[in-house]
Amino acid sequence: MTHKTDKIGIIGVGLMGHGIAANILRHGYPLVLLDHPGNQPVNDLIEQGATQVDTPALIARHADIIILCVTGTPQVQDVIYRDDGLLQHIKPGTIIIDCSTALPASTLQVAQDIQAAGALFLDAPMTRTPKEAANGRLNLLVGGDAALFERCKPLMQSYAEHITLVGPIGSGHRMKLIHNFVSLGFAAVLIEASACAQRAGVTPEVLMEILSSGGGDGVVLQRLRPFIESGDDSGFRFSLANALKDMTYYTTMAHEAGALHRTAEAIRQTYEHGHQAKPQGTVPELISVLIDDASMH
Repeated sequence: MTHKTDKIGIIGVGLMGHGIAANILRHGYPLVLLDHPGNQPVNDLIEQGATQVDTPALIARHADIIILCVTGTPQVQDVIYRDDGLLQHIKPGTIIIDCSTALPASTLQVAQDIQAAGALFLDAPMTRTPKEAANGRLNLLVGGDAALFERCKPLMQSYAEHITLVGPIGSGHRMKLIHNFVSLGFAAVLIEASACAQRAGVTPEVLMEILSSGGGDGVVLQRLRPFIESGDDSGFRFSLANALKDMTYYTTMAHEAGALHRTAEAIRQTYEHGHQAKPQGTVPELISVLIDDASMH
């Protein structure tokens, strides 16, 4: 079982990682952060007692448990394998919890190398939004040894509300990709329908009334609703770049598993088009992209 004397390291203090870090501090764990240009402002975390270091090697030197909350597989591999990375400097018995969204095949290799160095590994990707991260109400999908899962559960409960042991190492990342395929798939259908409704002269108010009282209702619709009604994307701050990454990871996993993925590939292409048209855009802004496309035909 984790203890408040365990020093926690976190690599990736972005929109999600900042909330995780704040809640870990709030629950009394000592915390060390990796300084990185992609971090959110960390002054509040430093004021609450967190320390900051310049390299993953220093995180490995200081931390008993290290949480990774980076963008994807290339970033995970970088902090693990680079010269001043975790693998060359990790202490035996250290636990790495990877909360990133990553390719399961890479996760298995990373875990094998971490374990060969005498350390321990869980993949624990998260669902929900930065708002839930700030409130300590994330969902975690965990892959790994059941005893290690129970040992780390008190720490994970400091920043997550629902925590599920999905299966052995890699299972968390597989389940995360399946979850995101479903969520982003629902979003793509609703986005295309919303763009079509606007072109067809159906008002946003009528569209929302009909969908929310019928088969179209759900979490994704309610996150898209403010943008459809008033152009407010603050409730769905998920980038088109990340949507494309996640759908690409899903289709890669499905291909490797020998699973059909025609629908997923069409959804991936929709997000690829949106990202090309609006590289810094969010998922709700794909509605505007599709409306603009229709205007050109």
